Amino acid sequence: MFMRLLSLLCFVLVAQPALAVCAGQDLRTTLTADEQVRLQEALEDAVFPEGNHWRATRGDRTLHLIGTMHLTDPRLDAPVDRLRETIETADLLLLEMTDEDQAALEQRLSTDPGLLLLPDTTLPELLMEEEWQKMSEALTARGMPPFMAARFQPWYVSVLLAVPPCAAAPELADSGLDAQLEAIARSAGVPRGALENVETIFMAFADQPRATQIDMMLSSLVDPSVSEDLFATLLASYFDESHAEGWAVSSILAERYSPIDPSAAAEVFTTIEQELLIDRNRAWIPVLLDATEQNVTVVAAFGAAHLPGEDGVLALLENEGFTLERLPF
Repeated sequence: MFMRLLSLLCFVLVAQPALAVCAGQDLRTTLTADEQVRLQEALEDAVFPEGNHWRATRGDRTLHLIGTMHLTDPRLDAPVDRLRETIETADLLLLEMTDEDQAALEQRLSTDPGLLLLPDTTLPELLMEEEWQKMSEALTARGMPPFMAARFQPWYVSVLLAVPPCAAAPELADSGLDAQLEAIARSAGVPRGALENVETIFMAFADQPRATQIDMMLSSLVDPSVSEDLFATLLASYFDESHAEGWAVSSILAERYSPIDPSAAAEVFTTIEQELLIDRNRAWIPVLLDATEQNVTVVAAFGAAHLPGEDGVLALLENEGFTLERLPF
């Protein structure tokens, strides 16, 4: 379940299609009374809980912050049109990963597959027979032969399992919002840069204890129909621009559907939050500050889950003296 939060990584490392081929229910409408109470408590003091486009100003410097999703959806067409002028008139566009970074990463993986492979064992040796059988079925449904995945690092198998089987047809692959905004910048001659080193996420997960990685992997073994519903929920919260709510709902649903012990699932969720969001948010702030010192107008486009919360990019910039204003998306 926690892989709903890893959609970023999934759609950077694995070419994925538009999810229009998938059906799914927005699970926010299915919360029980107890779950609704938990959700309201989580949102009671939420900081910057909504919004996909924000403007941060300090002195004569302007920083546009755009929350993206790293997968294709036709509903992105209108936002892309509205954001075009913002991108074309910027002095710099910052992304989590540029096209050049992605090409370098692909080259690195082709020459050093050890980044993704277990060095000393295989997944069938690490799992119980029943667990490996379920894993094999899930991988096969996504077009990945189990014998190929048997040597993968557990965290990377979690990435593969993040995508519902209905969305695993490679011929449907397209570009997400990040890529579309980068294409606009490239055509307009706007310089592009990255917020972090291309291997940052690799290291964050590869450094996790193997037992934690296995919990990450096993927590992804949900029923395919549930996987579709979780993705539908993720997409719905994004287009509602309700990121704090989406995050809180993800935490609640993680416990509801977790194939592993709920306490272990909660621990996995906390680990992902720290590694994927909080630590990276803090590391991005000096990059953003330097960019605004060197340029009058900067646009930074990154996964929308990085925006809200006390440790979100918006609050961290406010702490640096920026004034925040929500803009239409």
